[in-house]
Amino acid sequence: MATQHHAVSVAERLAALDRDATLADIAARATEWDRHLVLQAVVAVAREHGEFSANLMREHLPELAHGFLGAAISALHNTGVIEPTGVWVPSTSRATKGHRIAVWRLTARGWRLARRAPEAPPKRVRRVRTRPDSQLDLFAA
Repeated sequence: MATQHHAVSVAERLAALDRDATLADIAARATEWDRHLVLQAVVAVAREHGEFSANLMREHLPELAHGFLGAAISALHNTGVIEPTGVWVPSTSRATKGHRIAVWRLTARGWRLARRAPEAPPKRVRRVRTRPDSQLDLFAA
């Protein structure tokens, strides 16, 4: 069967570069805890449902994680953990204005990771704030 190749226009390439830069920026700002939370959610949902989209994932994640979801899905795809099924569905997120989004499934690598995934995300580290003048007290004698 012959495959038709679609020539990518300059506008499509620029849009892809902008999308990739935005996803990289979002991923860089996410904490390790957020990344782990989203990874665990993707693995759990994929194990339970077999296939998933961002629509289904948003139902299982706290609202704060929604912004990182696209970057997480992209990273999981780029590392061979998930793959697209070839099915597209309309997004239920108002921010995407109903654009089509991919339906995903775990790869063989993803299933291996799913079988040995820990049950809980790492604990958050509590940061202690010090008053600026308390550091000056160290030098007082």
